[in-house]
Amino acid sequence: MNNCKWLMFCLLFLTASFGLSQKDVTISGYVKDASSGETLIGATVYVPELQLGSSTNVYGFYSITIPEGSYRLEWGYVGFSDYAETIKLNSNLKKDIELGIEAAQMDEVVIVAEAKDKNVRDIQMSVNKLDIQTLQKLPTLLGETEVLRSIQLLPGVTSVGEGAAGFNVRGGSIDQNLVLLDEAPVYNSSHLFGFFSVFNPDAVKDVKLYKGGIPARYGGRLSSILDVRMKEGNNKKLAVNGGIGTIFSRLAIEAPIVKDKSSFIIAGRRSYIDWLSRPFLSDEFANTALNFYDLTLKTNYKINENNQIFVSGYFGRDNFRFGDAAGFNWGNSTATLRWNHLFSDRLFFNLTSYYSNYDYQINFGDTAEDKFDWSARIINYSLKPQFSYFLKPTNVIRFGGQSILYEFQPANAIAVSNNEAIDISLDKQYAFESNIFVENELDVGSRIKLNYGLRLSLFNYVGKGNAYEYGEAPAGEVKPFVSSTSYDQWENIQTYWNLEPRASIKYQMNETSSIKLSYNRTAQYIHLLSNTIAATPVDVWTPSTNNIKPQLADQVAMGFFKNLDEDKYEMSAEIYYKSMDNLVDYIDGADLILNQFLEGQILEGEGRAYGLELMAKKKEGRFSGWLSYTLARTERQVVGINNNQWYPARFDQLHNLSVTTFYDITNRLTLSANFVFNSGTPTTFASSRFEQAGFVIPNNDNNARNDVRIPNYHRMDLSLTINPKEKPGKKYFGKWIIGVYNLYNRKNAFSVYQSQDLDRVAPMGETTSEALRLAVIGSVIPSISYNFNF
Repeated sequence: MNNCKWLMFCLLFLTASFGLSQKDVTISGYVKDASSGETLIGATVYVPELQLGSSTNVYGFYSITIPEGSYRLEWGYVGFSDYAETIKLNSNLKKDIELGIEAAQMDEVVIVAEAKDKNVRDIQMSVNKLDIQTLQKLPTLLGETEVLRSIQLLPGVTSVGEGAAGFNVRGGSIDQNLVLLDEAPVYNSSHLFGFFSVFNPDAVKDVKLYKGGIPARYGGRLSSILDVRMKEGNNKKLAVNGGIGTIFSRLAIEAPIVKDKSSFIIAGRRSYIDWLSRPFLSDEFANTALNFYDLTLKTNYKINENNQIFVSGYFGRDNFRFGDAAGFNWGNSTATLRWNHLFSDRLFFNLTSYYSNYDYQINFGDTAEDKFDWSARIINYSLKPQFSYFLKPTNVIRFGGQSILYEFQPANAIAVSNNEAIDISLDKQYAFESNIFVENELDVGSRIKLNYGLRLSLFNYVGKGNAYEYGEAPAGEVKPFVSSTSYDQWENIQTYWNLEPRASIKYQMNETSSIKLSYNRTAQYIHLLSNTIAATPVDVWTPSTNNIKPQLADQVAMGFFKNLDEDKYEMSAEIYYKSMDNLVDYIDGADLILNQFLEGQILEGEGRAYGLELMAKKKEGRFSGWLSYTLARTERQVVGINNNQWYPARFDQLHNLSVTTFYDITNRLTLSANFVFNSGTPTTFASSRFEQAGFVIPNNDNNARNDVRIPNYHRMDLSLTINPKEKPGKKYFGKWIIGVYNLYNRKNAFSVYQSQDLDRVAPMGETTSEALRLAVIGSVIPSISYNFNF
């Protein structure tokens, strides 16, 4: 008996010793494109023996910790050849992998360049990603690749009409979308009043849109995050890309500075509408300028295995000048400095510092004695440290924070009349926004995956400046000004803080199906003031103040995700409900222009948005594409508007359908098409009218808001891409893109308004008026462009 006890003790000791002798080791590194050295976002790393895997982060870094031993590791990325290697791991190992592009994929459209089953395996829901190769195949206006117009083909994303700047996501206004370019915010993401985006496709690497289930590391806006990542530059060889289009041309150059260690990219675009129109203009308009341009650049330097720095920048501008008498212009400038550092094989650190400046300028008058000059801007400075700790393949912990300094210049305005200057500028405003977050991504067994976190945000509205106090007023009327208090520089005026919990869960039903749930609370402390049909470049940004509260939103979403035929087909269905508080609206007839007491005309209300989003996608093959459908409602309730009843928001659309297809006719010819149908958006019509001295004055008897709808919107576009012949050793490649926008000549209404007959009315005669439909684009627009690279 004693021998048995001794034997059991020895067995337990040996078992414990064996367990203690087993140690975990970490293999980590970067996954890159072998042809350019660009890091690949979302590339997979898999260990078949353990049935464990991981994926690269937004900087292309991966880390996977497993027990020591000999394993076969597989690295993969859709559209690239897989790489596998058997490695004996008895200590930590750093291993960078370069994947080559599959020959069959060079011309074939691949809808998403990630793991084939990522949509059912990953925790993320309400997220859409479009790679630049797909964007370049889409039919577009005048043949130019477009980021913002392309994402409007996805479920839950809409616009109020053709030529409208920005986009709307799940019932949010355009200022409720945080648009990031290499982590720096872009406050006006459009050129030419919304027809083109500020993102040069030759410099874009990755585009991802978060509509819900937003991780705790993101914040600052209510509705969505559009995260655009720039290329780092080819660190293998010189590469030149460009295009010559109908209204503008572009050129991008990227090359190594030190091969495999440092590289750069510089990309520029300019339109030439003014050059083409100059021969047809009279001398009075000889100095007319109708153009936009932008310059995007980035460089990086790998200091050693643990440290790498990146510097990127953007500068763009739109110019509209009508001779010497009048004009206006607007533009964005951003600069980003990033430092990646590895504290260990498991702890990844990124420090981002950025500068962002959006401004616009308006001027009238061609003499110094009589003129008007107005400019406005919003400036940001930010520092953002973030950590990712790869605890094990099934558990990643992220934590960090951010501080932002805002400077608002709502109006620097000087009017000169008879050589006498009058300064009607508005005070500058300042604010600090800070946040800290922690986020945990965890696998619980083989079927359940969690991502939960908490974000604490803090906002301080500070001096130098005046804070105004207003009295009470009947609902919908101007609040009376009571008093003003002056504050010194950086003196605190008002403080707000909010806890923003985030949570997502995925249940893996089987190999090809999953169910996902998510909840997120978001807070937004800055607001875009606009009461036009669509936002314009000259709308004003303002901070939360002692009179304007932060906007808040709570969103829940549930989705079912299914793949078919070895992941060649994807299907998804999501439902969501979003409630919003402290939304900014205005009394009827509010004056937003150069108004010192504007806050007395602002109303706060509630919002709700709910809907169903369906998407079916064929990801590869000669015929590919997707179908997207959204059934949704977006409503507002504001005391003082619409008799205090709920009413549809200006961008409410019940039905939103898009069909996007690609067909490879041959290896050289690809035909693309898309069809879009949107329900008409709401607007407000007069219910009665007054007549005075022959003029019609419309009136709204019932105080209704958005009680009628403009006609439905639908459009079809086609595009044919002609690729070059394949020849061994060929270094120059050129392709033609022939497109037709608005194929069947639909005159879609942007707005409907009432107009009076301009003819003189006879005595005792009746003044007539009619409803007119304004179509921004009312004809077929053919285009041809030529793209090249070498």
